[in-house]
Amino acid sequence: MDSDSDSDYGGEAPHYPRDLPNILITGTPGTGKTTTSEMAAEATGLTHINVGDLVKAKALHEGLDKDYDTYILDEDKLIDEMEDMVRPGGKIVDFHSCDIFPERWFDLVIVLRTDNGVLYPRLESRGYNALKINENMECEIMQVVLEEARESYAKEIVIELQSDSIEQMEENVSRIKAWKDQWMINNRKDE
Repeated sequence: MDSDSDSDYGGEAPHYPRDLPNILITGTPGTGKTTTSEMAAEATGLTHINVGDLVKAKALHEGLDKDYDTYILDEDKLIDEMEDMVRPGGKIVDFHSCDIFPERWFDLVIVLRTDNGVLYPRLESRGYNALKINENMECEIMQVVLEEARESYAKEIVIELQSDSIEQMEENVSRIKAWKDQWMINNRKDE
């Protein structure tokens, strides 16, 4: 999906009304989700939820996958834990997978993409083992997260943004803030 074609989407809350939008920022590990989410939360006043941290803090997993050095997510526990958090809106949710979340939760889904020449060193610098690096590289090449987003959410709320540099991240945050401001105008409640 061409990211420019949907940049002005101001979308209405799809399933239940809320005063603030919810945004999902997703992408292959190493694409800049957490950095972008933190910057966007600061720029918009929305609250950042790092799902990976939540899974660890609340033990929303079924143990550790030793081959990939990652937790095995308990999706039911995670959804139950997050439902009340996201219902009122005002959240930026940051996670590498997107198809586990109910469509009604989000007003905007951003899929961050990163050039392989940039992504590989980012994954290496995290100390990922070769198996984990190769799987993540393959996921990015095959656009796995982007396809999951397109299959799981309405096409008009899914936006693909490039995230190779700090400058691009800053541009992405500016776009997110502009989108949030437009959402607020479009969803203003008449008093």
